[in-house]
Amino acid sequence: MTITEPTTTARRADAAIANQHQLEITGMTCASCVRRVEKALDRVDGVTGAHVNLATERAVVTTSHDVEVADLVAAIEAVGYRAANPDETDPDAGPADTVEDDADDGEQRALRRRWATCLGVGLSMMVLMYVPLPIDAMDWLMPLLLVVATVVQFWAGQGFYATAWNAARHRTTNMSTLVALGTAVAYGYSAFVTLWPAQAEQLGLPLHVYFETSIIIIGLVLLGRWLEGRAKKQTSAAIRARVGAPPPPPTARLVRNGVERDVAVGELVVGDLVRVRPGERIPVDGIVIDGATNVDESMITGEAIAVAKAAGDTVIGATVNTTGSVVVEVTAVGADTTLAQIVRLVEDAQGSKAPIQRLADVVSGVFVPAVIVTAIVTFVAWTVFGDSTDGTTLALGTAMAVLIVACPCALGLATPTAIMVGTGKAAELGVLISGGEALEQARRVTAVVLDKTGTITRGEPTVVHTITVGDRTADEVLTFAAAAETGSEHPIAAAIAAHRDETATRHLDSFDAVPGHGIEAVVDGRSVLVGNGRLLDAHGIDHSA
Repeated sequence: MTITEPTTTARRADAAIANQHQLEITGMTCASCVRRVEKALDRVDGVTGAHVNLATERAVVTTSHDVEVADLVAAIEAVGYRAANPDETDPDAGPADTVEDDADDGEQRALRRRWATCLGVGLSMMVLMYVPLPIDAMDWLMPLLLVVATVVQFWAGQGFYATAWNAARHRTTNMSTLVALGTAVAYGYSAFVTLWPAQAEQLGLPLHVYFETSIIIIGLVLLGRWLEGRAKKQTSAAIRARVGAPPPPPTARLVRNGVERDVAVGELVVGDLVRVRPGERIPVDGIVIDGATNVDESMITGEAIAVAKAAGDTVIGATVNTTGSVVVEVTAVGADTTLAQIVRLVEDAQGSKAPIQRLADVVSGVFVPAVIVTAIVTFVAWTVFGDSTDGTTLALGTAMAVLIVACPCALGLATPTAIMVGTGKAAELGVLISGGEALEQARRVTAVVLDKTGTITRGEPTVVHTITVGDRTADEVLTFAAAAETGSEHPIAAAIAAHRDETATRHLDSFDAVPGHGIEAVVDGRSVLVGNGRLLDAHGIDHSA
């Protein structure tokens, strides 16, 4: 039996995205970086659209014809950023998710060390400034502070200065430019008055130092990046928990020429036959060609009740085969499976742009230069019109404040981060959102119309009422049924077992599942049938009442 429809569908999907490339980009710090990368990609011949997401650090590039990925990478690197094709992985590096997680964990640990050191040293310096010390003690204290500040600031803040210098080389600015300027001015002024106090007094500069200010600023910005990274990781973990776990099994029982053997799922191809036994997860998407069973598809469809499957019915990878043994013909593997497509949908939604972000992108294009100009104007105004004794100090402090307050550049991060967290949280709760535009439009929704009730449930059945026929009590019926169902993996069996009276337990002597019908069991020496009408009819039991 040959299945052609999934293969045709897969070919159509491949053709639809044949001219679409995804790139991982590093070095971006704000929305102006995003705009710069998008412009660089748009200038590449053949590119019809480029979408860059700051939160996910990914670019989706659409082309009108075949464009070499190397050309796209070169365009990005020409404006000062690093890019890589996520599909090109080192075969010896292990699973991509594992490598990426290890890299993220290492970066998070480095960020934590840096911000903790900065805040610890900076706050200690601040406290030291308020401790009354003899005049001669300042002669050795100030050089000491200079040495400590130099080591900590340029160790913890090296990323800001390198990124700012790289942007300056390409005649651009970004968020790191603001951090680098603000902290460099504070450090430079403090170092000057520490090393050459006489010259500073001749120029009328107050002998104030701002070592702790620059260090604490770097620490706070690094703390913000660490919190942002942790939030992104938690969101990714939530998505995997919802749509990626429990995953399909790593192996499958391949049936070929009448011989069955276990193989890695990655070795399966469309058309292979695999046997799935009761209680196992179905390894791939396929069609049942032999046998009958019930499949728990709640993780995909939300249906609380297992669905009966027989020859000709489709099954979805990662769902649970609850009762019978079936032979399944593979129709989709790898990225073509339903589960992989759901994961890709969520990832694409996380990287999408909401319509309102266009306004933020336009503003962010001039954001950093505008902040720098404002800081310069502020410094000049306080120097000229400020108090004659503290004018320079106030000018320096207010100019640094302008630069530093604008450092996080929340304008560019707010929308993509909100989309990422929103779609991730929705996926965790079982709601898949197609993209940022749908998420933005959802705020106008005033009513929701549903055309089926099966998926709008808790995902698991519960016993709410019991009707008995004859002289048996409800408690007695439930007690025997619960004892019989202890051998079943069916969701209804779990609901009955959970509802029973724990003080009235019975012993299960034997158990036999009847696929698509129910179970036959012996409890305390008595025969018990639990199932649908077909099972009762087969045993000549009248259940019409």
